[in-house]
Amino acid sequence: MWKGQMECTFYDVDGRPVAYCDDERHVYSFSGHPLAYLEGESVFACNGQHLGWWERGWVRDHQGAWALFTESAISEGLPLPAKHPRPAKAVKNAPPPRGFKGVKPVRPQDAFGWSLRSGARFFDSTR
Repeated sequence: MWKGQMECTFYDVDGRPVAYCDDERHVYSFSGHPLAYLEGESVFACNGQHLGWWERGWVRDHQGAWALFTESAISEGLPLPAKHPRPAKAVKNAPPPRGFKGVKPVRPQDAFGWSLRSGARFFDSTR
């Protein structure tokens, strides 16, 4: 999954850095807020809600659309957006206790296009 990477940055449709993971598990905003955690090929909000799937350097939403990409993503037809510089990282807040893990929906076929929830909205588990 990580291929020797120590840290992974998640970028949105415009190439803006949105979040990072430096322990192969927890996803944080650059302001230090815990956003999600990775488990297998799934991305879960801290409250346990399934947000999407993580595979081949891409995060896909529940419709199969691209929500975020990482340094290891390979273009799947469209050129990847130019990546903006990463902001400085603030001190990380402790992750909250995990909520009850929700049921994963059936994974759709991969869609060709960007999610309407690309960026920080992807981690908004209230939608």
